[in-house]
Amino acid sequence: MGIQASKIDAHWNFFLAIERDLEVLSRYVEFDERNFECFSIEIARLLVAASGEIDVVAKQVCRAIDPGSAADRIKAYRTELTANFPHISAFPVLIPRFGLTLHPWETWKRANGVPFWWTAHNKIKHHRNTEYDQANLKNALNAVAALFVMVLHLYAEKARAGQLTPSPVLLRPDEDYVSGYTAIGPELGCNYRLEGRPPDGPPA
Repeated sequence: MGIQASKIDAHWNFFLAIERDLEVLSRYVEFDERNFECFSIEIARLLVAASGEIDVVAKQVCRAIDPGSAADRIKAYRTELTANFPHISAFPVLIPRFGLTLHPWETWKRANGVPFWWTAHNKIKHHRNTEYDQANLKNALNAVAALFVMVLHLYAEKARAGQLTPSPVLLRPDEDYVSGYTAIGPELGCNYRLEGRPPDGPPA
């Protein structure tokens, strides 16, 4: 019998792989604010992998909006993405297992705002010998959370329809960013509300 293949969501799978590595890390480093400055080779690898994938995905989202987009830097991504997704800077990401709430794109609320974890990624990428301590838990957590948000926007239609499965094991959207759940075979997909709940809107 031959092998049947269907189109996959490659960037969702890549995000899930990075998130799974983050879960493994949690067995050795507690995700607690007292450990936020902890740095290591493994944390550096997660930070660099997540940030590099964000660069790829953000570029694709910009070109999905405008095929002629030439955005290829974080500030250019900010200009184009916040113009089309003004809510993205407010999107919260929860890690319920450890009681954490992250706002990885919050600095995009400011003109020319650059996420602190992105700055850390660049320091690690270009000056690892002197900036190694920037490969810390706080930066890695926010980078993976930022990737989660960006990939949801790349696959926005599927995200809203609850078709991005399997679901993450650690990261969750805030309840205001969920409109329900959809059963897809043995999987339960989250119906993401990317814009968040409207003011005074009903619960999901």
